[in-house]
Amino acid sequence: MNARIEALSFTYPGGAQALRQVSLDVPSGSWVALVGENGAGKTTLAKLLCGLLRPDTGRAWVGDWDTQQHTAAQLARRITYVFQNPDDQLFERSVQAEVAFGPRNLGLPPAEIEERLADSLEALQLDGLRARHPYELTPTQRKFVALAAADVMHAPLMILDEPTTGLDGPALRLLSDYLARKRQEGRTVIAISHDMDFVAEQFERVVVMAQGEILADATAAQVFGAADLLAASHLEAPQLVRLAERLGWPTRPLTVEAFVAGLAARNDPEVPR
Repeated sequence: MNARIEALSFTYPGGAQALRQVSLDVPSGSWVALVGENGAGKTTLAKLLCGLLRPDTGRAWVGDWDTQQHTAAQLARRITYVFQNPDDQLFERSVQAEVAFGPRNLGLPPAEIEERLADSLEALQLDGLRARHPYELTPTQRKFVALAAADVMHAPLMILDEPTTGLDGPALRLLSDYLARKRQEGRTVIAISHDMDFVAEQFERVVVMAQGEILADATAAQVFGAADLLAASHLEAPQLVRLAERLGWPTRPLTVEAFVAGLAARNDPEVPR
């Protein structure tokens, strides 16, 4: 599912202008990271796409649906949004009821709801927690319950708001495994993140925002190789990029695999430096 916005502007009731004539095209099946400091307009853009907010000017489409012609509930068939804080999203009394709420509202048959529920809970290692109240779980587990509640909708476009916040090493690996499956399924993913290591690992396209505008829309390599752009947007390069720079490498690896390959090449006497 593709998404497209044209000249979107939005001002909050208090007078703060969050977006200024922003345009963006997200083709079906693509993965895009939105980065920038707090207040850059990333979350506002996501909420406009999901129909949770209405623009002052401009248009937004999810597929061929104009978001202003459809309710947020209708748009949930095509686009799902996982909040940064799961406590802003969870409201049912059990994990099972929480995750099943969306497909039940779609009027799906009980057998299909159960199949979707089982698949999503298993994928996020929640299958043994069905009867638990979400607020009895750890923050990480609650975050994955919110993700499962979005996943079970089978919407072709998913927005993840700060998906790595608060996750330890094992939880990050579980998230990475889950995302790898979504990529294989052809899901379109937009992620809002301050975690530049995660962005470098998962996303080839990075959109940099500042003060309600798009400063850059380029590959991760181009964005993280542009010191002036990072400084202007108050971003820090991924740790592997910073390490390569400190070591004096001419290249800027974005993944562990690329860093290891670069290290092996530098240790090979037959490879020119």
